[in-house]
Amino acid sequence: MAATVILQPAGRCSWDEPVRIAVRGLAPRQPVTLRASLRDEKGALFRAQARYQADAGGLLDLERAPALGGSFTGLEPMGLLWALEPEKALVRFVKRDVQTPFAVELEVLDGHEPDAGRVLGRAVHERDFLRPGVRREPVRAGRVRATLFLPPGAGPFPGIIDLFGSGGGLCEYRASLLAGHGFAVLALAYFRFEDLPEYLDDMHLEYFEEAVDFMLQHPRVKGPNVGLLGFSKGGDLCLSMASFLKGITATVLINSCVANTIVALHYKDMIVPSLGSDIGRCTINESGLWNFLDMWDNPLEERNHPSIIPLERAQGPFLFIVGMDDHNWRSDFYAQIASERLQAHGKDRPQIIYYPGTGHCIEPPYFPPCRASVHTLLNQAVFYGGEPKAQSRAQVDAWQQIQTFFHKHLNGKKSVQSSKI
Repeated sequence: MAATVILQPAGRCSWDEPVRIAVRGLAPRQPVTLRASLRDEKGALFRAQARYQADAGGLLDLERAPALGGSFTGLEPMGLLWALEPEKALVRFVKRDVQTPFAVELEVLDGHEPDAGRVLGRAVHERDFLRPGVRREPVRAGRVRATLFLPPGAGPFPGIIDLFGSGGGLCEYRASLLAGHGFAVLALAYFRFEDLPEYLDDMHLEYFEEAVDFMLQHPRVKGPNVGLLGFSKGGDLCLSMASFLKGITATVLINSCVANTIVALHYKDMIVPSLGSDIGRCTINESGLWNFLDMWDNPLEERNHPSIIPLERAQGPFLFIVGMDDHNWRSDFYAQIASERLQAHGKDRPQIIYYPGTGHCIEPPYFPPCRASVHTLLNQAVFYGGEPKAQSRAQVDAWQQIQTFFHKHLNGKKSVQSSKI
């Protein structure tokens, strides 16, 4: 090997942190191909590659050198991560065990793919999901099935409850990363985990009320309120929690519906029915992927009004993160309904951030965008939308916007540094 791969930071870093990749020891203007590969916990292989040219001094710095082709083009310093694609189609990039890092292998090859020659240099870059000092505590309290992530130190820390969507299970990676930024985050399961129901049957808000009480009674959680972070079905559950439960002061919704969806929601003697839907209105594209966009009824039609969540009852502000190419449902339309409803009741309009070219699955930074995958519950290949380069930028910005919102409303801090798209 004749070249050296330089990484900054040189050791492990958190998955949501950028890494600077450079190669030295190349010939002046030498054409090379950089390849990245990663295997997840189930052995699924993800790969990306891009063609570059060294500068006059034989140095290649991905912060200054544009990719000339491959998995992406242009100046994309983190492209070798966000452009990772599964070797087997429709495999979603997920972190199942946050206690171990992902190891990304980087290789430098002489020449340009597909005619690249020998390997000139190699490095392994480990990316963590638990920053140093962050604690992971499994929670089995009453009916609550969850994992609590606590930042380093004695606290108390502003608390957040994190909910994922209709795939079920216990997803920890977003909560574990967010805890690295000073929040106590409870990753909360609500079906398809341990002794919880296997399927989304009628939902009871009392379960989620128990989770709020658990957080507010925890000595390391700063009261008297917590925040909520919800994606997809988890988003409308967060809307219901903010509307009907006490102790909630800030809510972030990622591509959420403004109505209760999929199954009826019960709380005490109240029932919020599910928004109507007709799977016969789904379409299947030329690749055999299901598109749910037209499946859902319009919440504004009178017969669907009972399913709309009365978010005007909430005590705190909302942030809607909206992918403009969401093919799961009309997230932009739902956010607009929410804004108009709040204003009609004399409340402040919510903060809405629209991301063009961005699909349903908005993940933390540098996650390869999920445009399609096999839905765990439906066992169908589903199209989620999004254009990879636009979505990768949106994910970086949305992550910072979420932190800024929670720091402001839970901790009294003004902001973290915001990026520009």
